[in-house]
Amino acid sequence: MQLEEVEKLIQETDSTEIIFTDLNGRIRRLPVNPKNITAIVQDGIGFDGSSVSGIATVDKSDRMLIPVLESLKKIQFKDKQTSLFVGTIHNEQKERASTDPRLILENAVQEAWDDFGVQFMASPEYEFFLFNKDEYSKNLNTDNAGYCDADPRDRGENVRNHIIDILADCDIPFEKAHHEVSPSQHEINFECSPPLVASDRTLLFNYVSHMVASEHGFHASFMPKPFDKQNRNALHIHLSMQDKEGNNVFYDSDNEYGISALAMQFISGILKYARQTSILMASTFNSYKAYVIEREAPVVVGWGPRNRTSMVRIPYATSPEGTRLELRSPDPAGNIYIQMAALIKMGVQGMREKLSCPNPDIGKAYFQSLEKKVWDERFLPKSMFEALIEAERSSFLKDMLGHKMYENLMRIKTAEWEDHRTHVTQREFDKYLHI
Repeated sequence: MQLEEVEKLIQETDSTEIIFTDLNGRIRRLPVNPKNITAIVQDGIGFDGSSVSGIATVDKSDRMLIPVLESLKKIQFKDKQTSLFVGTIHNEQKERASTDPRLILENAVQEAWDDFGVQFMASPEYEFFLFNKDEYSKNLNTDNAGYCDADPRDRGENVRNHIIDILADCDIPFEKAHHEVSPSQHEINFECSPPLVASDRTLLFNYVSHMVASEHGFHASFMPKPFDKQNRNALHIHLSMQDKEGNNVFYDSDNEYGISALAMQFISGILKYARQTSILMASTFNSYKAYVIEREAPVVVGWGPRNRTSMVRIPYATSPEGTRLELRSPDPAGNIYIQMAALIKMGVQGMREKLSCPNPDIGKAYFQSLEKKVWDERFLPKSMFEALIEAERSSFLKDMLGHKMYENLMRIKTAEWEDHRTHVTQREFDKYLHI
């Protein structure tokens, strides 16, 4: 998109905003004067990086935000029409900041292309809850519907349709949408796109979902595990890999599972580095409360064709072009750019090391019949503390994120865990006050 076209489009809307993420994946928004868009595109617009988690320190806080022109979308909300850009973060020298999460994904995609001549198509599956407007109310649920229910109990259908309509106007077509398993839980999936585009769309989807839910008197929540004994919010990522001619290199008709030797190496890389990158895929202490048996979140480091209990699943495909893998361990509380980059980097590293793939999971991948151990590397980490230990030991994670981003991640997540560890809860009062 040319700058002249951008200038014309944004003058037709009520506001112009640039969105980006902090290290945790939380969306930040900077409204800007559309009359200054030429200068902003050329030089950026300043913001306080020390006030955005993981971006900068207070002694070197100045950062510049530059809009990605091709990311421009016109969004019609109830009271206003907004021009929305995704932004990239730069330092004072107009160079990309090493702490820009989007840069981590850009580098992962480029490295795969340079080293192996491969490119990717990705499709995240978005799950979220729609709660009553007061997010602190004891009566959060808005319905008691279940998976694909088709009756008036699905009070979120109008919200889902509204979100879909807005994103369709942004040329983002949806694939399917439905009520999910838990009460008040919903899912919307969009068609596949290159990883950077898919991640930018995730920011847009998250932003629009919160705004639209509020317009309907609801509160959209991407919290991983709001309730005991209910399914979590997941962020399943589907990924396929193509060569320079666009051929799907994950497919092999001669393999009993329909996937190639290269795909097996890719899967092996994911399995090898899954525990080391768990702090990215399950980035909050609440995330680990979802890794429980029989609640559709994977607990074992493994893979399987068609197997929804496997961490890496090979879904049924109707054509060679549709052959792909699905990573089922992430949740939507993390940073989508870094999660997507980790998935690509783990798989590519498996190709680089020419790893052998273990046998696939057979039946339910829960190892229920085996002796339980406190520390068991067959499983994904059971707590944020365990994930932090794996991250602290991991040279792979350090290399992937770079020194500054890794340092910021460990500082922020360790502080988050320590705050959780030392907080006394109502449950502790109920259980131990009588002692």
